[in-house]
Amino acid sequence: MTSVLKPGWSKPSTILFASEIPANEKAFAFALAQASEFGADLILFHAYDTLVVAASEASGIRYYDYAAAARTEMKHLEPLANRARAAGLRCEIVVRPGLPADQILAYTREREIDRIVMGTHSPGPIGKLLVGSVAEAVLRSAGIPVYIIGPDVVDGSSRHFATRTILCALSLLDTSHVVTAFAAELAAQHSARLILQHVIKPQEAREVLAARTIGDLENDLLALVPEEYQGRIQVQAIVVPGDPTEELLYQSRAQQADLVVLGAQGASAFAAITRHGVVYKLLAHSHIPVMTLSPVVLEQSGITHERPSAVEHFLAGVF
Repeated sequence: MTSVLKPGWSKPSTILFASEIPANEKAFAFALAQASEFGADLILFHAYDTLVVAASEASGIRYYDYAAAARTEMKHLEPLANRARAAGLRCEIVVRPGLPADQILAYTREREIDRIVMGTHSPGPIGKLLVGSVAEAVLRSAGIPVYIIGPDVVDGSSRHFATRTILCALSLLDTSHVVTAFAAELAAQHSARLILQHVIKPQEAREVLAARTIGDLENDLLALVPEEYQGRIQVQAIVVPGDPTEELLYQSRAQQADLVVLGAQGASAFAAITRHGVVYKLLAHSHIPVMTLSPVVLEQSGITHERPSAVEHFLAGVF
């Protein structure tokens, strides 16, 4: 069942930091801290879809200079690489022309990468209801975990980037065992406390709770933890009715969590267009990083997913 999970996902040996220019300093700090913690190689990756236009001194003809564009972009990343090397890490800069999401995903298929770390921002006047399209495309299509630092994430240096408590949002779908196993591995790796949370949809609360108790559902969550981790890590289950985003944000603060783990499946067309899905609102407002497992990863577990309906899904862990 859990063979889809790779050891490097919880203890990465190579981390790819997907960078904008100028770089997201807060996101880079998290990437640098993780590479330092695990002694991992750090790849600073940037893809650009604009070209540097140069003019030939001899002819005066303007042309697209791909090499000059790459050199210009690499210069912006060199200070970050120097900081990583000063910390004793092996660091490489990779710059490619093309659409950022496409190039990030293509590169992770070419190299043995264990984790993508990237920031996201909220462009436009409506601000936090929008999550960058690059981050959205990557977290839904990557074949490895994606660690995302949203605009409201608190600087991790104040707590030395420690991961002491992990909040894992579950939907009780067939893939929940994969997400739970991954979160349990992370908790064991960091000697962290694991909180398993399920939020009951408001429209289903009466039906669900008429047939089962909160205690029954919490026992179901605890049963998802792989046997090898039972007794090794501290686990708590929380089941509540309500709005998934609000409950996740509340519990992340109440439990003083350092990381949220989610399975990124089942986004409806409505949610994707309007940016009202759980993933968008969570990334926009979370004060801690969010790590996701994409449908690509979840499908490797042998689970066949149904196509999402036109109605927006609200279950925690499905966005």
